[in-house]
Amino acid sequence: MLRIAVQSKGRLFDDTMNLLAEADIKVPSSKRTLLVNSPNFPLEVLYLRDDDIPQSVASGVADIGVVGENEFVERGEDAQIISRLGFSRCRLSLAIPKEINYTGLQWFNGKKIATSYPNILRSFMQKNGIKTEIHVINGSVEISPGIGLADGIFDIVSSGSTLVSNNLREVEVVMQSEALLIGNWHMDDEKHQTLNEMLFRFDAVKQAEDKKYVRMNAPKARLQEIISVLPGLKSPTIIPLADDDWCSVHTVLDQKRFWEIIGKLKEMGAQGILVTPIEKMIL
Repeated sequence: MLRIAVQSKGRLFDDTMNLLAEADIKVPSSKRTLLVNSPNFPLEVLYLRDDDIPQSVASGVADIGVVGENEFVERGEDAQIISRLGFSRCRLSLAIPKEINYTGLQWFNGKKIATSYPNILRSFMQKNGIKTEIHVINGSVEISPGIGLADGIFDIVSSGSTLVSNNLREVEVVMQSEALLIGNWHMDDEKHQTLNEMLFRFDAVKQAEDKKYVRMNAPKARLQEIISVLPGLKSPTIIPLADDDWCSVHTVLDQKRFWEIIGKLKEMGAQGILVTPIEKMIL
């Protein structure tokens, strides 16, 4: 049985539960139980605070865990990064009151900075030769300058709306962060097999992101032109129709270029274009 540590609440919890559900790994919903078993996959889910996950994985309390890169780097625990999951993206940034004239990183020399990430901040400042006073605070870091506790802050930024509402502005991005799947270095073979099956499913879900399955009727006289604009996985599927002058073309399109390509297909005579979302894709 593989044990995964997951944040007990918040955005990372929601994104992780969605990924498990899309991978057809069922997890019973429970707000009071810290450890639950999946009924259809050899997996235990351990709910923890996000800052406890790196240590729980490094010590072997959990075999794997989903944690923000910011927390993993800050804690510095001896665990391996298995996969970057691509969700819960944010950044760690320095911010100051918006009315201050910021002249560059040297502005922070001799200043007091409030943060929940002292290790990352200290390393960054030492690397850049900046001497600051770091004030460690848990929660509501953004209010520190407003109450005179600090000259600036170092905190997670996602949309930036929290900074704006506290009359702060982002001046330096120190690191980018996303959800990581981390693992204990000493898992046995059975747990590795379960992990590999889970990664296979995660990859199938990830490959299907922002992809559309497209079917259309195409005139055979312009078939080669139509094929030339289709960036399919390998080559589109061509199926004959009752009308010898037409055929059916099936392919996969990326959402980023979807409308551009659809426009070209219509110009080339494609008709009856049917678009459906892709749940999973196995390459």
